[in-house]
Amino acid sequence: MAEFELRFPTRDIDYWAKRYEYDETAILPIVSEVKRRGFLTKKDFLTACRWKTARSQSRCRENSPEFICAVTKCALGTPADQLRIEVLTLLNGVSWPTASVILHFFHSDPYPIMDVRALWSLKTAVPAFYEYRFWRGYTAFCRRVSKRCGISMRTLDRALWQYSKENQK
Repeated sequence: MAEFELRFPTRDIDYWAKRYEYDETAILPIVSEVKRRGFLTKKDFLTACRWKTARSQSRCRENSPEFICAVTKCALGTPADQLRIEVLTLLNGVSWPTASVILHFFHSDPYPIMDVRALWSLKTAVPAFYEYRFWRGYTAFCRRVSKRCGISMRTLDRALWQYSKENQK
């Protein structure tokens, strides 16, 4: 199993999070409505996917509204953690990083975003392909840090992303 360790002291999490520069204006307004509803509409889905990466938009648009609803309702409603992340990858254009964005913003449990920047900030090798065991370890580590430091998962994610942006060669 992968080992995770921050490249910077936990006391600096707020510093890095406050320097975060990635635009969230498209995704943040839909968070509470999606959580209330329990699934993503096609418009919500395309917004979340575009926020993560614009490259997958043509593939994401191939999904029907009914399929998006059924898959995201399953992911946001099941008690089975592995099913939450893996079912999302059934959607065209959705790989583990995009699936993690959906859980991060729209699930009631705290989930990190799986991103090469965030993983670099944790001194861990980015695997050639993602699997549940890696995801479970990554999620558990991020939840421990979040809880121990008394910060939200969103704050931790911002700090990990920004630290990499400013320090990764």
